[in-house]
Amino acid sequence: QVELVESGGGFVQPGGSLTLSCASSGNESLNNMGWIRQRPGNQRELVGTISLGGATNYADSMKGRVTISRDNAKTTAYLQMNNLKPEDTAVYTCRAIDSGRVYWGQGTQVTVSS
Repeated sequence: QVELVESGGGFVQPGGSLTLSCASSGNESLNNMGWIRQRPGNQRELVGTISLGGATNYADSMKGRVTISRDNAKTTAYLQMNNLKPEDTAVYTCRAIDSGRVYWGQGTQVTVSS
């Protein structure tokens, strides 16, 4: 099965930035990639997505603070997050949708705190 491997999570102070990455384990070029996050005590919510053609879609809560991009081979997606806030603390999980199938990464903890 296709596996999504995430990296880039960690601890950051408010106002800081970090970048998450998500790569398909077999170098597959998946049609749609993005991130879902779950904040403590909250339901899962969309962060943003990027299509194979490069079209992006962002949640209103993150628009203006995040940018999703892909490498040239389309096998890796990147989530650049800026001006992070404590309420951005969450588990960020990469998700890909291709040919009607859904693939998940292992999840990455992002903690925004002083």
